[in-house]
Amino acid sequence: MVIAIDGPAGAGKSTVARGVAHALGFTYLDSGAMYRCVALAALDRGMDLDDGRRLGEMAWELNIGFDGDSIQLDGKAVGGRIRSPEVTIASSKVSVHPQVRQAMVKRQRELIAAGNYVAEGRDIGTVVSPDSPLKIFLTADEEERARRRAAETGQPVAQVLEAIEDRDQRDQSRAHGALRAADDSVALDTTDLTPDEVVDRIALLARERGIA
Repeated sequence: MVIAIDGPAGAGKSTVARGVAHALGFTYLDSGAMYRCVALAALDRGMDLDDGRRLGEMAWELNIGFDGDSIQLDGKAVGGRIRSPEVTIASSKVSVHPQVRQAMVKRQRELIAAGNYVAEGRDIGTVVSPDSPLKIFLTADEEERARRRAAETGQPVAQVLEAIEDRDQRDQSRAHGALRAADDSVALDTTDLTPDEVVDRIALLARERGIA
């Protein structure tokens, strides 16, 4: 079973999903980190990020899993390597390929079927787990999202804002797993809310629906 938390970059998905998982005693699943692992593996191997066929073949072979809050690639914790600007850009490119998405969606469904998860990403409620009993779509205005991401990476806000606008366009227009809110999702604007306030609201919804 999964609580699905989707939304654009910088909306607070990772922080909120981790907090909700802790509050409810669920496991946190960072789907974006899985695509980052594919990107990291591709960069390490010097692969062409536009070659969807080869990237897809590699993605099917990778062993990606979670150990608490740590994500592992082929049995080794990747740590902060997947959060580098280089991997962030590469992840955006590899994730548009349907061959890669098919591999990752299959793995995510396998994980979800084995336990109770709070999963965050851009297509959890629409593609990975459309039957989720609770779907949340987090939003925030672009400038606030850019400020949050800049605080994480140390990059200039203007530079991050440009990257976010570019990422939004790619996410919303891609043919497979496009970013959109599920019809039965609960929209939650986090612009003026603290992470704890967002976590409390989602945890309350889960309890009201008898999920936890």
